[in-house]
Parts: sequence; C-alpha cells; structure tokens
Amino acid sequence: MKKTVLLFLFYAQFVFSQNTIRFDFDYAQFKYDSTSNYLEIYYSFIPADFKLVKDDSGLKIKAKMHIQIQNNNTDELIVNKDWGFSQPVKDSAEYRNGKALLGVIGFNLKRGAYNLDISVEDLVNAKSRKDYSERIEVNPLHRTKFAISDIELASRIINENGNKNSIFYKNTLEVFPNPSIIYSEKAPILFYYSELYNLQRYAGVKITLNKKLFNSKNNLVYESSKEISTARESIVEAGIVNLSKYPTDTYTFVLKLNEGNSNNFTSSSKKFFLVNPGVKVVQTNLASADYMSSEFGVLGVEECDDLFEKSKYLAQGFERDEYKKLDSLNTKREFLFKFWKKRDDSPETQLNEFKRLYLSRIETANARYRTMSAPGYKTDRGRVLVLYGEPDEIDRYPNETNTKPYEIWSYNNIEGGVTFVFGDFSGYNYYELIHSTKRGELQDPNWMYRISAN
Repeated sequence: MKKTVLLFLFYAQFVFSQNTIRFDFDYAQFKYDSTSNYLEIYYSFIPADFKLVKDDSGLKIKAKMHIQIQNNNTDELIVNKDWGFSQPVKDSAEYRNGKALLGVIGFNLKRGAYNLDISVEDLVNAKSRKDYSERIEVNPLHRTKFAISDIELASRIINENGNKNSIFYKNTLEVFPNPSIIYSEKAPILFYYSELYNLQRYAGVKITLNKKLFNSKNNLVYESSKEISTARESIVEAGIVNLSKYPTDTYTFVLKLNEGNSNNFTSSSKKFFLVNPGVKVVQTNLASADYMSSEFGVLGVEECDDLFEKSKYLAQGFERDEYKKLDSLNTKREFLFKFWKKRDDSPETQLNEFKRLYLSRIETANARYRTMSAPGYKTDRGRVLVLYGEPDEIDRYPNETNTKPYEIWSYNNIEGGVTFVFGDFSGYNYYELIHSTKRGELQDPNWMYRISAN
C-alpha cells in the first residue's frame, strides 16, 4: 500500500489528539486461483471520535463504512457496499479510553487494475468523515515459479489457542492486523504474516528466505535468513521483528525467496512507520564519504541513470521505485554505491568482481545483439546472456526449409541443464525468446509450431 505520509505529520498525529476521525486502513493480496487473488482489507477506527447518541437502550455511537471497488478498464463496479456500526457505550470511561474497533473484509478480484475508495462517517455528526482512495493492481499469484503474497503487518499474532471463530483466524493463526502501519516505543514488536506458494516444484533445490529491514535512506539495518522446506506446495511465513533499538523513521520490511545461488528470486515488501523518540538518531557522514570517494562519486546524472537502467535485471521492485523518487545527483550516486555494495560477493577485496562481470556481459550483449531499436542487453538474447552468462553450447538453424531461423542455447550447470530457444520471426536477425526449460522463464512446449514457415 502506497501511503505517502511525511514523517513529521504522522508523528504529530500520533502524539497529539485530533478532532477528526482516526480511521486507518491497509490491505494485502493472497493467492486464490489462476485468474484472481483474494484481497483482504483491514480497518480500524476509534469510537471516542464519534458523537454519542442516546436511545431507549442507552448511549451508543453510530457509524457507516463504505467500500467501492471499480475496474479501471471496464468501469464496472465490483463492490459498492455500506457497513453499519452501532456500538453501545456502557460508561464515559470506556468511551474515552481510545480503544480501536478493528475489522477485516475480503473480496476475490480478477486480474486487472482497480480503484479502491473507502470511507467512514459519523451518522450522528454529518461533518465528521474520513476518506481514502487507492489504486490496486491484481496479478494472480498462481504462477509457474515460487511466489510470495503481500505482507500483512500485525499488532499481535496468537499461535496457540487462537479463537477459530474470530474474523482474524486463518491457517491456524489469529492475526490481528495493524492498519495504521505505525509502531512505537510502547508497541515496538512488528508482527508479520505472509504466504509462500508453488514450492513443491523445487524439490531437491535449496530455497532460502531472507528477511531484511531498510531505513528511509535505504540502509540495511536488519537481516536474517533461513532455509525453506519444499515438502508442501504452500506454507505460512509469520514472525516478529523487534524494533525497540531503532530510531524514529520510515522503514521497509522485505521478504525475499532465493533459489540456490542462481539469480532466480522473488520478493515482497512493506513500508511502515516507527515512532521511537527514546532512541537517538546517530548522525554520520561515513556513508557519504564512502560513496564520494568511490567510482560513483564522479558520475553525472545521465551516467547514473544509464548505470541503473543497465542494472534493472538485478533490482528488486522496491529498489526501482526508490530510484524513481531520487531527485538529486548525490542521492543517485549514493544509491548506486549501496546497490552494488549489497551485491558484492567478495567484500574483502577492493574490486567488486560481480559488478565487473555483470557490466562486461552488458558490453558483450551490446556488441553482439544490438538492433535498430534497442541496445543489445535489452534484447532477449542479451538479457539471457547478462543474467546467466555464456551458454555451454549454441545450436544455430538459420536456413532451415520449413522453419523460421532459430537458435537453441544450452546451459549444463543450471538446474541440472536448461535450454533457451530464440526465433527470428522478422527475418532481420531479431531473435525473440519463445521457449525455455529454466524455471521462471517463458515456456511453450509447442514452440516448433510457432516457428513453422508454413
């Protein structure tokens, strides 16, 4: 969820009482079937922000929540519904204690882009209302490779003796969401819930899950890893991160699944806010000094942008989003310095050998596969060369009678042996990837039919 909130504003909202409705919502998507995901919407509001009304049964608050979900492409209203809340108030102390009313609502959504509008209003005081709008992309998690659901942030997870009748109960856990996505010195434990999918097809392969925490400057402040069992097709990944030692800031929590030592991985990330005034921010210019004295310290804006464009095959989604937001030369230099430092396989050496190898492959791809419309590394053959290196064998079929020109690349040491098939449909030496046996790549068992000349 892309909540754009200035640190000062959310801190002020947290510390000082407001005269508006404190209404928060968040959401997460989980696997449902091959064409849709299950969207969970989490919400909370404070009854004390609503005006009391008295009837024959006593004091109560009356509220209404409205949710509208509209398909961006067809304008079809998928959801357009109201939920009413009428909560009795036994005494004024209960009313003033600020305890939140927490809930969850779920929907199945087909692949596509949607606009989500959600609001809550006081039915006694018409001027008291709060609205949110959010754009949601639904890409089904029913894939041919491993996948991770969205990350649900929670305030508490009960592992044993959970209430099976609770609306928050799922997969043997009672998960109490944290729609505000704010943690504090009084509540410093980040609970998280996610689901890992499509694991059994990796039987016999080492699958590792990395947990990482980055601060607003994209500095890695926490990391742990563990091996994941592939005995079951899907498993729950839930746990905690203790935030008590970190200062007030915006953080990004990342889960990343890796296949052995290959470049095959997938990740999911979630941004949240921590208010922890008891921990002082340590000011240091060490990182700046490092990048300014490195090879990145002399790059210009265009050189930075060009280098990151070439690095996108390695970048995670949140890193691409982060780079788009950078608006100064020095922030781009520092980002690239940290980006490649994290990927240095041999940090004890002065040279980043992996970066050197990667960029040398870029140069090779550009020299071999450049077209009129794209540099070589952006072609299909160039991408495969950059990611996996030189193939062990290439079988070329440029002049077959009954087929378009095609090539078969073989890699003997990846996943026990994989192939990539490229076809030239245009006749101008522009080869497209049409089939591969590599996990996560395009697969088409009928590729021979596609390149048939008839």
